[in-house]
Formats: sequence, C-alpha cells, structure tokens
Amino acid sequence: MIQRVTVPSLFPPPRYSHASVVEAGTRLAFLAGSVPLDADGQLVGGDDPVRQARQVIAHLQEQLRAVGSGLEHVVSTDVYVVSSEPAVLSAVWDVVEASGLSTGPHSSTLLGVACLGYTGQLVEITATAVVPDAAGA
Repeated sequence: MIQRVTVPSLFPPPRYSHASVVEAGTRLAFLAGSVPLDADGQLVGGDDPVRQARQVIAHLQEQLRAVGSGLEHVVSTDVYVVSSEPAVLSAVWDVVEASGLSTGPHSSTLLGVACLGYTGQLVEITATAVVPDAAGA
C-alpha cells in the first residue's frame, strides 16, 4: 500500500525516507496541525519542547484513530519547532522517532520556526496518512 523510497544516490536520511508512494484509489487523510493543547485549550508542557512533542504525538494518534488510521500508515509529516538550535530540533525528533512514526520510515521535514499559532506553543505536526479499508487493516 505504501512504498517508501530512500534514493541511493542521495545522502542517506537519518530515520526517514526521501519519498513515499501511494497507489491511486487509496484513501488519504490530511491532518491539520496537531498542537499541545488539552481539551480546555490549555497549553500542555509549558516551555519544554519535548513534553509538548509528546502531547502533540498523543493528539496525532487520536486524529489518526478518528479517521480509521494509525501511526504506521503515516506517509508524510512536517514537524515545526520554535527554535533555531539543532539540539532542540533533535530532541523533538527523538520523540517523533520513539513514537513509531519513523518505523516506516515516513517522509518528513523538521523545521525550526520563529513562532506558532498559540501563545507558548513550541511544537506542531501536520501529517498525511493512508486510511486502510476495513478488509486491509
């Protein structure tokens, strides 16, 4: 259902693929940014990007479940982190990797950004996932 491609002539990526191919006719889910807010809209994780990343992954899992998919079916993500420090981006990526998202590995872009939409927000993840049919799940 998902063909993950690492191009041999390019620099080998650390735990993600260069491309993911999905056959036409497959249902896809395009997930809005998963953010570190609780059900009441309160920020979870304070000023700790790792704690926020864990909350974001938990929300991403809920989003996927709601559409009949899961982390193993994620084709692509964009991971946004409010930081210009490679060590902070790396720490957030460690959370992504530990979550099972990189098992595929999926295609991903990790970005350091100046700011995100909610006050105090340090991490956000958008995703595209295959939604397997009930017989193929």
